[in-house]
Amino acid sequence: MEHKTISIKGARENNLKNIDLEIPRDKLVIMTGVSGSGKTSLAFDTIYAEGQRRYMESLSAYARQFLGNSEKPDVDQIDGLSPAIAIDQKTTSNNPRSTVGTVTEIYDYLRLMYARIGVPYCPHHNEPITGSTIKEMIDRIMELEDGTRCTILAPVISGKKGTHKDLLDKLIKEGYVRIRLDGQIVYLEEVEPLEKNKKHNIDVVVDRIVKSDNRSRFHDSLETALKLSDGLAVLLTKDEEILFSSNYACKICGFSVPKLEPKLFSFNAPFGACPECKGLGITQKVDLQLLIPDPSLSIDKGGIRYYKNIVNTENLEWQRMQALIDYYQIDTSVPIKDLPKKKLNYILYGSDVPIAYQLHSRGGIHQTKNEYIEGVIPMIERRYMETTSAMSRDWYGSFIADAPCPVCHGARLNEQALSVRVGGKNIHEWTQMSIKEALDFMNHLELTPMQENIAHLIIKEIKNRLEFLNHVGLNYLTLDRLASTLSGGEAQRIRLATQIGSRLTGVMYVLDEPSIGLHQRDNDRLISALKDMRDLGNTLIVVEHDEDTMKASDYIVDVGPGAGIHGGRIVAAGTPQEIMENPDSITGAYLSGRKRIEVPTKRRKGNGKKLRIVKASQNNLKNVTVDFKLGTFTVVTGVSGSGKSSLVTEVLTHGVQNALGRLRIKPGQCKEIKGLENIDKIVEIGQDPIGRTPRSNPATYTGVFDDIRDLFAQTKEAKMLGYDKGRFSFNVKGGRCEACQGDGILRISMHFLPDVYVPCDQCDGKRYNEETLQVRYKGKNIADVLDMTVEEALDFFSNVSKIRHKLQTLYDVGLSYIKLGQSATTLSGGEAQRVKLASELQKKATGKTLFVLDEPTTGLHSDDVRKLIEVLQRLVDHGDTVVVIEHNLDVIKCADQIIDIGPEGGQDGGTILVTGTPEQVAACEKSYTGQYLKPLLERK
Repeated sequence: MEHKTISIKGARENNLKNIDLEIPRDKLVIMTGVSGSGKTSLAFDTIYAEGQRRYMESLSAYARQFLGNSEKPDVDQIDGLSPAIAIDQKTTSNNPRSTVGTVTEIYDYLRLMYARIGVPYCPHHNEPITGSTIKEMIDRIMELEDGTRCTILAPVISGKKGTHKDLLDKLIKEGYVRIRLDGQIVYLEEVEPLEKNKKHNIDVVVDRIVKSDNRSRFHDSLETALKLSDGLAVLLTKDEEILFSSNYACKICGFSVPKLEPKLFSFNAPFGACPECKGLGITQKVDLQLLIPDPSLSIDKGGIRYYKNIVNTENLEWQRMQALIDYYQIDTSVPIKDLPKKKLNYILYGSDVPIAYQLHSRGGIHQTKNEYIEGVIPMIERRYMETTSAMSRDWYGSFIADAPCPVCHGARLNEQALSVRVGGKNIHEWTQMSIKEALDFMNHLELTPMQENIAHLIIKEIKNRLEFLNHVGLNYLTLDRLASTLSGGEAQRIRLATQIGSRLTGVMYVLDEPSIGLHQRDNDRLISALKDMRDLGNTLIVVEHDEDTMKASDYIVDVGPGAGIHGGRIVAAGTPQEIMENPDSITGAYLSGRKRIEVPTKRRKGNGKKLRIVKASQNNLKNVTVDFKLGTFTVVTGVSGSGKSSLVTEVLTHGVQNALGRLRIKPGQCKEIKGLENIDKIVEIGQDPIGRTPRSNPATYTGVFDDIRDLFAQTKEAKMLGYDKGRFSFNVKGGRCEACQGDGILRISMHFLPDVYVPCDQCDGKRYNEETLQVRYKGKNIADVLDMTVEEALDFFSNVSKIRHKLQTLYDVGLSYIKLGQSATTLSGGEAQRVKLASELQKKATGKTLFVLDEPTTGLHSDDVRKLIEVLQRLVDHGDTVVVIEHNLDVIKCADQIIDIGPEGGQDGGTILVTGTPEQVAACEKSYTGQYLKPLLERK
């Protein structure tokens, strides 16, 4: 019988309260609720986990050992499940070789297109390259001096794995004696069996000739080589190696290109990669800004940071440099910026002649030398690569930054690959276009009938994928954009586009807030993409808080009513209209407008001071000059890819951090930042984890655990037993359980099954030994306190003002439901961000602190957004400045100042559309943010 619903009975994962639920299949279903209510536990940890587990169980035990196994979720029964695919917020890849093009597979089709219809051009003469005739090859050889020893080779294998036994046997039968195997010329009969899994290069030695006027022998040898290797021949002399191609070679200078294959256009393969940067597009070089942060200082005053602490001392390194300074008569007392460039270059890059000098030790003259003296830049780069000391590597690394490769200038590919063009562009120029530009380029690409016939299927695939990316609002991304620089929302929408392209049916997709990072204007395109996937015959379960997405859905499941122990129940389930009419649903109250976040009655003018960014040009910013008023709540808005992060994170945040002494952080490009004297501290609150081990938790991160341990150390029992504060730490020996070393859990490795984590049998998961647990405060031991939620702990420590104050900040940011000892690894990005925010709220306001937050509403229900806005407003009320990048209209309407960037993403963005109060932005017709903001402000 065909199931029309997904039926869940007895779900108890995490905080779920034994719930039963029926979800319609082949519909767009939204799961919502306040943070910590249990919606992710239901969607991902129960429904998706069970769908995945059942698929895994259908595979053989042999296959499962490679894929890993899924644990069975805590649920009695689930019926009507389809194969499950999760599209979550985890960033695609931190691999520097992974780009938008490679992740979406568009680059794979591009490589195929360039290999099949690409036309090579000589990079020196801009002429199309055609195949050389044997006569032209011989003419080139005849230019060599008489008597030059020449070897003619036929490259038959290039970078292919295998033993190649059949080929080698065939060559012996055909009478060939020698081959060049992986760069070494050897006798065929002496070749050992080749490693099967290693890539090999095999060139057959066709002939060895001493150059004379005898053309006929060269003709015969080249003809044989070209026949053996499908149009390629190599001329090897003592001084050079020349690749001849009957396929592609420039008639003027002889620049030749090997046979066009997809691997030639891969920066991950040695055939296509730039030989200097190995396909990364960047090299690590000393950055002058890090070496000489303040050029107005002299060398004597520490202007060259590397020599700052040893200048004019007996240090051997300085003695060498002093010899160079004396030889070239460099004045070390004048500002570095006033030194002649040539003289500064001697210090930076070394002497151009040997210099005689003496090295002095404490015992007198140590030794006399006469040598080229190494400059500070090559010395740092050499030592950075050579040192085995982590401390030394960190020191040398403080002067080094990524710089574009000097050979390929960031293109990643070698000269041969970049010489091939389609439609007048090489493959790197193609990937520099935005999705929107690339789509337009493909639609207007003019090809010959033959090229069209060869490539029409490839072009169709490329266009389809580009259209899918455009469909989910990513038209501003370029294909060469690093995958590691994508936000969680962008990475998720790329995977969403890939799934749309696969056109699967009968699948259950589980998505985690796909609207993150998306401007309201682009929401309709995302909703349309989700509906397209549903209409193919798929079930979509989406964890989401966006009102537009909820109203466009078929069914909503509202989990709650509260967070943690107060959640885990189904408050309401039904169509959006039914949810809005349900008096018990807090989501319905916000959707219907019965409850809403109020617009502030007045806007702050600020404290009269400001940070002015002058002519910012980072990424797509177009010489932007803008003021950030201090003492205000400022929100930076704009469509995805407009330049918000470039302005706020790279220019403002990194610029202020650099000015405050964090020299390793390189600021984004701008002429200057004025008003830096008005800031003495910057706090950047991102969504990266508060810790990467189970030992890190909210109590340790916020510092409240220190105060709790102090309190336990002051109890009568602790004093009688002589226990100090350290006794109550689970990170050091003494009070902790040594069986689990304070972790509370033990990991048991299972061969065919997933690793099992079990409570430590010595301490029952309490982390401490029995002696420590005997000490109690108000009847609770230290393990009991770590197991409390923030809400419970706030009541328990109500009479201890120091602890209560810190716990109150966690409560205020909407984290009442998390446990004090909850492992940092189990916190979501939004929860981690709010723990950091709570930690900063505890500190005394200076009036000169700048807080920067990037989309803090991620994962927040409208009711949680209200709490967050109250907290941010409190920071500003204390005199500090808050700058937020945000798309959430409730946050935007509460701002004192809005900076709206646009009008579009990518190259069509990067300009300031309007700055001012929300009312002023709403009045700006060219602002998309203003258009969506206007109705909200009119409601007040």
